[in-house]
Amino acid sequence: MSPEDLAPLSAREIASRSAAAMWEGDAASRLLGMELVETGPGRARMTMRVRPDMLNGVGTAHGGVIFALADSTFAFACNSYNERTVAQHCAVTFHAPGREGDLLTAEAREVRRAGRSGLYDIDVTNAEGVLIASFRGHSRTIKGSHFEA
Repeated sequence: MSPEDLAPLSAREIASRSAAAMWEGDAASRLLGMELVETGPGRARMTMRVRPDMLNGVGTAHGGVIFALADSTFAFACNSYNERTVAQHCAVTFHAPGREGDLLTAEAREVRRAGRSGLYDIDVTNAEGVLIASFRGHSRTIKGSHFEA
């Protein structure tokens, strides 16, 4: 689909329609109780409440669950242009533990997008604004789109 085909739609509408199409098939994010709060061109925000079944052996939020929240948020940000995009490489740094009952918020922002590659930073915070994790994702655009214009 060429940019000319999408001309009647605003960048925000494209991001919204891409997110709706993705959310419909995203059983993993729904299973973990994630909520897509906001999406726009190159950005997304999601939340997730830390449940008892998400705790690790030391009683804090499992790193894999926090990674999953950041990764899902990354996916919605880098897929906001109606181009199917996948993760090429991701890295996470944990700064503080998530606790049972915490409402975690992941905010993704595009750092750079050129050709088929993109770079995104995602911060995961708790309700008090404490930085729980920093995630950096490298994306790669593949063939296909999320919806027909």
